[in-house]
Amino acid sequence: MRPIRMVDLQGQYQEIKQDVDQVIQQVIDETSFVKGPMVSGFERDLEKYLGVKHVIGCANGTDALQVAMMALGLKPGDEVITSNFTFVATVEVIALLGLTPVLVDVDPDTFNIDPAAIERSITDKTKAIVPVHIFGQCAPMEEILEIAKKHNLFVIEDNAQAIGADYTFSNGHVAKAGTMGDIGCTSFFPSKNLGCYGDGGALFTNDSELSEKIGIVVNHGMKVRYYHDEVGVNSRLDSIQAAVLKVKLAKLDEYCDKRRYAAEYYTKAFQLCRKLQTPKQESLTSHVFHQYTLRLHDVDRDGLMKHLAEKNIPCAVYYPVPLHMQKAYQDPRYNEGDFPVTEMLSKEVLSLPMHTEFDDEQLAYITDAVLEFVNQ
Repeated sequence: MRPIRMVDLQGQYQEIKQDVDQVIQQVIDETSFVKGPMVSGFERDLEKYLGVKHVIGCANGTDALQVAMMALGLKPGDEVITSNFTFVATVEVIALLGLTPVLVDVDPDTFNIDPAAIERSITDKTKAIVPVHIFGQCAPMEEILEIAKKHNLFVIEDNAQAIGADYTFSNGHVAKAGTMGDIGCTSFFPSKNLGCYGDGGALFTNDSELSEKIGIVVNHGMKVRYYHDEVGVNSRLDSIQAAVLKVKLAKLDEYCDKRRYAAEYYTKAFQLCRKLQTPKQESLTSHVFHQYTLRLHDVDRDGLMKHLAEKNIPCAVYYPVPLHMQKAYQDPRYNEGDFPVTEMLSKEVLSLPMHTEFDDEQLAYITDAVLEFVNQ
């Protein structure tokens, strides 16, 4: 049996090696490494795939969130509501800009932000909501957009984990994750569903004026070279990363299907085990399974992780410490116990290997190992 990896980028590369090597060599031959034709070509391809008017590449997903908030004109003291159950980058940029992060709890089954908790947290200082499409399926966007419209708030989608997922509104309209709010943001970190071979990110919007502003902010605040109309940053997607992404974007739907196959295998294997709660998929959103995350009930998580490690099966906890309990983000507004769902999840969740290169032998080995420990 081939070695089991948490994310098998090596196996994925071998399948697309010829195409990837060719486009990287093309960039080197053209020596257009920043803002070159490969970047604009990828941006146009992604616009077509997402059905969105504008895609603007940037250096990474964290920058994408920061640039979105800068482009929307958020000012120090403005409140931004987001999920407590997410990677730190979501609140990191809020703090860096002098904005005020307002954390809210999540749904215990989908792990996505709770719209009712958003509504309860809105004040006269609230300016934006950042829903995180966690682990590969969309947050309840129809409710979130209605709340935003009611209170005149911006919506910035953190789509680092769900690119390729679809969301269906009650009127039947289908939209891609990241294209429903004012701005969508994504990361192309190598382990993402659409990942490059370094750091990379992008912003999406249907607002042409906002797109122009984003393009200025990511390029040192310049529209015309050496004329700085805005305070900006240096955050550009480089041509080699865009070349890799251009190849992989053509296979994204195939990659999503392969992840779903692995997820279905896991779920079928675990469906009769009451100690394992498998991921819930909402009917309104497809799931692209950036992570396959179990909730463990009456299971020694550390013991299970040790058991899997002994069998050379990687696993991970996303996320072991809620944001309000992180040293860097401690806030007198929040105390332990204030976010019961998030705090419960941090103690119960465990993510199994998830990628596009599994074979059934590997999946059987993983599921058998989990059940061996859980059922002992």
